[in-house]
Amino acid sequence: MLSVEEITQQLPNCLEGVHFENLGEEYIGKVRDNYTQGDRRIIVISDRLSAFDKVIANIPFKGQVLNQMATFWFDKTEDIVGNHMVEVPDPNAIVVKQCSAMPVEMVVRGYITGVTTTSAWYNYHEKGVRNFCGNELPEGLQKNQKFDKPILTPSTKAAHGDHDVSASKEEILAEGKITEEEFDYMADVSMRLFERGVEIAAKQGIILVDTKYEFGKTPDGKIILIDEIHTPDSSRFWFANEYDQRFAAGEEQKKIDKEYVREFLAGKGFIGEGEVPEIPDEVRVEAARRYIEAYELITGKTFDGEVGLVLPRLEENLKKYQS
Repeated sequence: MLSVEEITQQLPNCLEGVHFENLGEEYIGKVRDNYTQGDRRIIVISDRLSAFDKVIANIPFKGQVLNQMATFWFDKTEDIVGNHMVEVPDPNAIVVKQCSAMPVEMVVRGYITGVTTTSAWYNYHEKGVRNFCGNELPEGLQKNQKFDKPILTPSTKAAHGDHDVSASKEEILAEGKITEEEFDYMADVSMRLFERGVEIAAKQGIILVDTKYEFGKTPDGKIILIDEIHTPDSSRFWFANEYDQRFAAGEEQKKIDKEYVREFLAGKGFIGEGEVPEIPDEVRVEAARRYIEAYELITGKTFDGEVGLVLPRLEENLKKYQS
């Protein structure tokens, strides 16, 4: 694993974003810069970190971690559902099939936790919600407690810059944007993906706590997995060997995901509204260390990031896609 010193050296070299004029139609997301060329899309995964639906900071090596972890999981789950991956020309880029995104994210939760206003714990503890996205929750649940079985809490995809909204199946179908058959297919696949993720993570001593899945429809009408899967951006992970002791003591779990940064911000009084507090370098470095740790722990592979500028390498590796 890269040392804290090496991660610190990468702070000024973070890939904040790119603007390629001859790579296709451009769309800039919170974390990914997208370029569409007919039936394919080139996605550049930046080092931007998004939390509370806002871009918060740049985290060294984050884009490379996300890309490499997503490709790992795409390979491990392609027997469950097809995905959009075509090839990976650069550690920070992936070429995918062009799809139309389904207007709903499938969120699967194995535990009741979180600090955001959309989290299960916030709704249960702060707002007193007992029917969360169509799931009846019993009285007396404690933070970080495992559900008897995973629950599905979908959310509608918000417009760029707005907040996603958790909703039940009935509420989503009432919008008329997807059919019941499409919803049920994505729900079934999501539960199977989560089960696979839990199984593989457990072999590495890791708990997959919760995650989200995004789907797209190909031009021929097939629904496939898009975006990313089981990364520290889309998922929470805890250490299995410390779970019972920490839960019994009412302590927070040891995390290897971006919840670390969310909790730092929440401690400063920021949960999505108002001005984003400044993120100190030591927090950015620790976040990067946790991203890299997550990759190595879950995949069993050594992260091969190198200190230095990312953009020149990226430009060279994407030359063949430029028009």
